[in-house]
Amino acid sequence: MVSLVPSLTEAVARSAPGALAGATDWCTHPPGLDVVRVGGTKNPKTERIISLAPDLVIANEEENRAPDLAALRAAGVEVLVTEIRDVPQAFRELARVLTACGVTVRPRWLDEAEETWSSLPEPRTRLTAVVPIWRRPWMVLGRDTFAGDVLARLGVDHAHATHPDRYPRVPLEELRASAPDVVVLPDEPYRFTADDGPEAFPGLPCALVSGRHLTWYGPSLAEAPRVLGRALRAARP
Repeated sequence: MVSLVPSLTEAVARSAPGALAGATDWCTHPPGLDVVRVGGTKNPKTERIISLAPDLVIANEEENRAPDLAALRAAGVEVLVTEIRDVPQAFRELARVLTACGVTVRPRWLDEAEETWSSLPEPRTRLTAVVPIWRRPWMVLGRDTFAGDVLARLGVDHAHATHPDRYPRVPLEELRASAPDVVVLPDEPYRFTADDGPEAFPGLPCALVSGRHLTWYGPSLAEAPRVLGRALRAARP
């Protein structure tokens, strides 16, 4: 099998060791994964994937491009495409992917992750947030995103949740003018750091968060509420 989605790579590698023959250059978990690398999520080397003769290629409708998936199908490769827009859907799709990969016993990490999210207490307060995912140009979370649902379940309502676009470009001046309670700066896809991001929002609390825990749907879901909650609290002591 070949995975074109980093979080699903981690899920499959944890649940079906040895099942993966290939993964993208961005598939960093689990550490030390020894498989053939097939390029990026947006520019996979389709000929290399085909040469591996996989039983299945695992993809995502947002992370991977339709023309690449069509090229694989045209070569006779079966492609499973996931769609994940919120936390409950993530658990359903993870179960579907693992079943397709031949996993017959539901992995413990999946039960633990689902229990973690189903037992979250109701947030005592709610914060408003701006959530950039890129700069030059500035882009933010918009409507109908997995990361937006993750934050909402932790008591953080992002300012562009009803925007017509899922990842709109918004001028920095407009982001500042919205005066959110917190600016959430993940370290992927753009790698915001203490020296690259907060300086653009003078006077506003900035939470530097793990992009893996904000945007990945896999084993990291089990610890995501704790890791993200700690980062959000640190921004507003």
